[in-house]
Amino acid sequence: MKSDSIVIIPTYNEKENIEKIIRQVLSYEKDFNILVVDDNSPDGTAAIVKTLQNEFPERLFILERAEKQGLGLAYIAGFRWALQHSYGYIFEMDADFSHNPDDLIRLYNACAVDGADASVGSRYVTGVNVVNWPMKRVLLSYFASKYVRFITRMPLRDATAGFVCYTAKVLQALDLDSIRFKGYAFQIEMKFKIWSMKYRIVEVPIIFTDRKEGTSKMSGGIIKEAAWGVVRLKIGSWFKK
Repeated sequence: MKSDSIVIIPTYNEKENIEKIIRQVLSYEKDFNILVVDDNSPDGTAAIVKTLQNEFPERLFILERAEKQGLGLAYIAGFRWALQHSYGYIFEMDADFSHNPDDLIRLYNACAVDGADASVGSRYVTGVNVVNWPMKRVLLSYFASKYVRFITRMPLRDATAGFVCYTAKVLQALDLDSIRFKGYAFQIEMKFKIWSMKYRIVEVPIIFTDRKEGTSKMSGGIIKEAAWGVVRLKIGSWFKK
């Protein structure tokens, strides 16, 4: 019987982490499948995934893109694939273990058992639960979330979170072609549009741990996009029914 859940993991140069994260997700009693969306990683990430597909042919899938096009477009490609393959619960998760795979079942239960339309692995719903980040980045992330909450009026404490479970009905209801942002602003835009459509989003407390291996993809351009993107989202919502 096919799993009802798929974990989308976008990758670009994650050879240090990809096999370990795949093996951990596929080791759980709850039957999660995995879709890796790789942006033509020059370090051989995709080759590692393809080798593992021989071991997990019914549970591990890969979608290869010709070039690095941004986190948002990677996830949208993954969402389309997952919907085409009739998954009911579709997850976003990083490859670098900053999101603890043990929390997948909690996000799943928030939707499948408790009836939420989307669940968010939240770093800030019970305080500040971030490990191994420098204080400057903790403060930037924390106050960015406060900024988003102030501008959008969404009741979420971690709108930039990238550890999320969506139900298929939510993604089917969204116009994925209208999603415009690529970095952190993509995460905000997804939540804002779902919230604006009156779907129920719940925050599940997690502990976020900074990557131990590989290189962060954070950049100044991503931060700038998020800062201005929030304002554009809110203004745009005034002109929509």
